[in-house]
Amino acid sequence: MTAADNDKKPLLRVRNLRKYFQQRSGVLKQHKQFLHAVDGVSFDIYPGETLGLVGESGCGKSTLAKALLRLYEPDAGAIEFDGESIFDSERRHKLGRAPMRKMRRRLQMIFQDPYDSLNSRHTIGDIIGEPLLVHGVGNRQERHAAVVALLARVGLGASSIDKFPHEFSGGQRQRIGIARAIALNPEFVVCDEAVSALDVSIQAQIINLLLELRSSLNLSMLFISHDLSVVRHLSDRIAVMYLGEIVELARADSIYHKALHPYTQYLIASIPKPEPDATIPQQSLSGEIPSPLNPPSGCRFHTRCPIAQHRCTAEAPRLEIVASDAGHQVACHFWDR
Repeated sequence: MTAADNDKKPLLRVRNLRKYFQQRSGVLKQHKQFLHAVDGVSFDIYPGETLGLVGESGCGKSTLAKALLRLYEPDAGAIEFDGESIFDSERRHKLGRAPMRKMRRRLQMIFQDPYDSLNSRHTIGDIIGEPLLVHGVGNRQERHAAVVALLARVGLGASSIDKFPHEFSGGQRQRIGIARAIALNPEFVVCDEAVSALDVSIQAQIINLLLELRSSLNLSMLFISHDLSVVRHLSDRIAVMYLGEIVELARADSIYHKALHPYTQYLIASIPKPEPDATIPQQSLSGEIPSPLNPPSGCRFHTRCPIAQHRCTAEAPRLEIVASDAGHQVACHFWDR
């Protein structure tokens, strides 16, 4: 499913979302700066669609995920879910505490670290059943039955219910995190680097589980990763993020076969090839990622871009749909070089 093929309204609409963090420096902490973690991000996610979000560590992916669910309060922009405004800085509106709590039944998150995201003092039954308890779903017996069913759904036995997180492997803990996330039958799930802390073989199992759940529950997802080869298996469309901004957004096959932005091309070229005789690409980037405390003027990628010209240093490119492929968006002055 893609945005171009979908005649439905977006389930999630994000417009010009910004999240800055204040930093102070100096002996007396008198110098104030702002870290531009998320700086003007816009995208849509449609019912049943998975949007992959990729980029190097520190580019703002996880901050964006938490801002969408208002675990971090955004500084500017607009977030709309199923036609209801969650946050809108222009209208000076944000969903109140009680309505937002109700909304979170429909919006859930799977966290990156399966060790830190589970309370070590609680049993697995308490961890998975907590969302049901908080939202007043069923009585004690009904919640217990629901937890047993959720454990079975993610591939764990009912005997796990009275155990503690330290008794499980990383992959099993992530299954527990997934069971907790789907306990309230959400419509939208954010997977924040949900497989990056796992071994490769375990990653494949978790990805297959997410694929099955997406199909059986008709879930929409934002799947975040720094690994394009992982994102490819789950995503209908892929957004590429660099230093707080989205630089390219397109169908997954378009990203992999005809990426237009130099940064996306570099990420694609960096994917390890399974063929022993495959030639190693010589494409590389010079320099380090600039600091989000002081992002470059113009195009933020120009300090590392192999095709940058003077215009790139002075004028920031807009993310625009290009004629080469319907729905393919890119933020680059010279994408058609």
